[in-house]
Amino acid sequence: MANFAKPENALKRAEELINVGQKQDALQALHNLITSKRYRAWQKPLERIMFKYVELCVEMRKGRFAKDGLIQYRIACQQVNVSSLEEVIKHFMHLSTEKAEQARRQAQALEEALDVDDLEADKRPEDLMLSYVSGEKGKERSDRELVTPWFKFLWETYRTVLEILRNNSKLEALYAMTAHRAFQFCKQYKRTTEFRRLCEILRNHLANLNKYKDQRDRPDLSAPESLQLYLDTRFEQLKIATELGLWQEAFRSVEDIYGLMCIVKKTPKASLMVVYYAKLTEIFWISGSHLYHAYAWFRLFTLQKSFNKNLSQKDLQLVASSVVLAALSVSPYDQACGASHSELENEKERNLRMANLLGFNLEPKLENREVFSRSSLLTELVSKGVIGCATQEVKDLYHLLEHEFLPLDIASKIQPLLMKISKLGGKLASASSVAEVQLSQYVPSLEKLATLRMLKQVSQVYQTMKIESLSQMIPYFDFSMVEKISVDAVKHNFIAMKVDHMKGVVLFGNMGLESDKLRDHLTILAESLNKARAMVYPSAKKASKLSEILPDLGEIIDKEHKRLLARKSIIEKRKEEQERQLLEMEREEESKRQMLQKKTEEAEKKRLAALFEQQRAERIRKEIEERELEEAQALLQETEKHLKKGKKKPILDGEKLTKQTLIERAMSEQLKERQELEKRLQKVAKTMDHLERAKREEAAPLIEAAFQLRLVEEKALHEREQELEVELSRQCHDGDLKEKNRLARMLENKMLLQERVMSRRQAEFDQRRVEREERIKQIIQARKQERDIKRKKIFYVRSEEERIRKQREEEEAHKREEAERRMKEEAEHKAKMDEIAERQRQRERELEEKERLRREALLGRSTEGLSGPSETPAGSRITEAGVAAPAAAAAPSLGKYVPRFRRERPESSGSAPPSEPDRWVKPASSEPDRWTAGSKAPPQQTDRWTSGISRAPPQDSDRLGGAGGSSKPEPWRPSRARNPQRG
Repeated sequence: MANFAKPENALKRAEELINVGQKQDALQALHNLITSKRYRAWQKPLERIMFKYVELCVEMRKGRFAKDGLIQYRIACQQVNVSSLEEVIKHFMHLSTEKAEQARRQAQALEEALDVDDLEADKRPEDLMLSYVSGEKGKERSDRELVTPWFKFLWETYRTVLEILRNNSKLEALYAMTAHRAFQFCKQYKRTTEFRRLCEILRNHLANLNKYKDQRDRPDLSAPESLQLYLDTRFEQLKIATELGLWQEAFRSVEDIYGLMCIVKKTPKASLMVVYYAKLTEIFWISGSHLYHAYAWFRLFTLQKSFNKNLSQKDLQLVASSVVLAALSVSPYDQACGASHSELENEKERNLRMANLLGFNLEPKLENREVFSRSSLLTELVSKGVIGCATQEVKDLYHLLEHEFLPLDIASKIQPLLMKISKLGGKLASASSVAEVQLSQYVPSLEKLATLRMLKQVSQVYQTMKIESLSQMIPYFDFSMVEKISVDAVKHNFIAMKVDHMKGVVLFGNMGLESDKLRDHLTILAESLNKARAMVYPSAKKASKLSEILPDLGEIIDKEHKRLLARKSIIEKRKEEQERQLLEMEREEESKRQMLQKKTEEAEKKRLAALFEQQRAERIRKEIEERELEEAQALLQETEKHLKKGKKKPILDGEKLTKQTLIERAMSEQLKERQELEKRLQKVAKTMDHLERAKREEAAPLIEAAFQLRLVEEKALHEREQELEVELSRQCHDGDLKEKNRLARMLENKMLLQERVMSRRQAEFDQRRVEREERIKQIIQARKQERDIKRKKIFYVRSEEERIRKQREEEEAHKREEAERRMKEEAEHKAKMDEIAERQRQRERELEEKERLRREALLGRSTEGLSGPSETPAGSRITEAGVAAPAAAAAPSLGKYVPRFRRERPESSGSAPPSEPDRWVKPASSEPDRWTAGSKAPPQQTDRWTSGISRAPPQDSDRLGGAGGSSKPEPWRPSRARNPQRG
């Protein structure tokens, strides 16, 4: 970590470490200082530190350290002093380039020294062995050891600088210069792979620049200076790509230039566009796209003629000749003839794309093949007067190929013209942007075109021609080449010919293949046989009577009628099917409309939600801005408090302030205060350094005198202590000798005691060892018995668990069988009880029906008995009581007692209650269901009612039996009706 009070101290420390050979520690110290948050504000010493830092990085080839340091330095000086960053980067690239060149020169010198060492001597054995093992020559090995590491570091340097400067509008010129130097590096050392990567890096930088348009310090492509720098970089990329032979990368560079022009919607300068179309001519010629090559030459000619005022007549003729020859070199037939639909679509899209690159605006909906073709180009060349500007040889060649009809002499007349044209060409003196023009490159294509024209004209005159004669008419090709050319022309329907090698002739004319002839030979044979039969057996005279024709006419009419009926039915079915389809389509459209409406509503909801979120975000942003403004004002006020009394305040009265201005002023005041504080600290440090130096200069002689005095005293003290130590050592030695002589007489007794003690201890050791072995044997035997007992216990437990598991499985199986048997018995019992309940319900329904019939009969009798008074026998009291309620309900005005609920019901309803029979029927029907739901009927209740029925009189037994199935209080109503006088 950076622990220096001042940046200069870190630089001094790094120089000290470099002097003692510790470059890695010096680099680490500077790296810690640069990446420290303490020195984020730019200072002048930081620039010197960065120079030393990049020197160390280059010397030690530490590309990662250099990148980190430059990024931190860019952050420090982006808003303060960008020129310092520019100087550091230039120094960094200069050092890297020098090191790479130095390594290359060193490797070259080493190779030269090895080559001229001894011309007569053979190779050394160690060199032979090394070459056999490594498979490399001396130069390749020296390049790999010396040059390649520095080239890698130089390439990494270019990438680092481009990455640092890619989004910096203040250093666009340095970015363009770095890209140009990287291009030159790739060109000088033929680094094709690095060139492709460099193009991809620049392409990604431009894409990110267009993608993230709200970045700070972003270059503005609409500015003329920025646009010119970017265009110069792309045109340099295009030139280097063509020089390295990377034609695919060159075409991508052309697309990059076109994309850049589309982004800014401005056309570059005419000089750049000349380079653009010149490189396009080379790219299209290498790719074999002769039509696009001719159009590119046409655009180049138009630009040169319009904008190049220094163009000489000779150069103009040469350019016009190139345009005409390029147009004539295009194949005269359509290559897309007979292609599939997808291939035609791809060709159409390709033509549209190339037309955009060439500056031709084509409508996508029109047929591009007619607009973008050889015939249209030649017509445009004639109308624009390009052919008139060409040389006389080119004019004659154009006239022979396009307008003359010379089937036998066309090749002999074209050959001398082609020989003259092949000698034309050279560098254009007044068009420096155009490369050297050589018309000889068009000679093979023109010879092929002349061959096709001759074959076309010969096919219009001759039907058959010998192969020898045809070969003599074409002097610049042998017949095998002519045959290949003719096969391609026949494939695209340009000419119709056939070569018969057996007869040695060429057949011209519109001849189909043998399969076309075999297709209708049976028809021809049938017609010939019919004519022969008519001649041998002539047909009889046709009958003219109408009676012979009528029978056949009736059949024909019937058939026609049936056919019309069938057709009518088919038409009706088709109409129905069409109507059904229309209905389905309407239904689908309706569903689509509903779905669309639903999607629209959802989109509207989402839009409203997004609008609400946007408003809320805007409100939050405003609140944040107000809060930041308040904080900035507070910061500014605090800064003003710390200012000196006589210093001018940074804010003027009445001045309109914004958040940015407040922050900038506060930061500037803080920066000024920090700089003043650093100056004061530097002054105090300087004063303290002078004071300390003065004190040390005054104290130096005093310290030296004190040191000499102390040295003399310590020397005398050392001599005294040495003498005392020698005397003490002598006395101790004499005493030790006396003690030895005194103890020497007891030596024999000591040896005897030692032997006696050793023998006793040996016997004790042997006894304890025997006891230990016995104890170990006992422990082993006991552990063996414990293992046997444990194994037996485990076996017993496992067998017992197995027995219990089998017993549990048997019990579960027995339980399952018992449950199945019980469920079966319950099902049978339930079926029996259901049958009994059904019988009971049937019997109750029969009783209810009998009761209903009896009541109806009783109601009829009571109506008759009321018309005349009569005495009621005592035996029929129950019957009268049973009928009293219905009778009272039927005739309430006869003076008989009517219960209160009978009197209230007619008043509330207004008529006789029709639910009286339901009172007798409903309980009987609901009770058996309740019994059935419980799966068992209550037998006690059923027996009680049956016993009551046997004791009651015959008239009441049916009625009481019918009401016996109810649990409601209705069965007590007859008892109240039986005592009408009560109450």
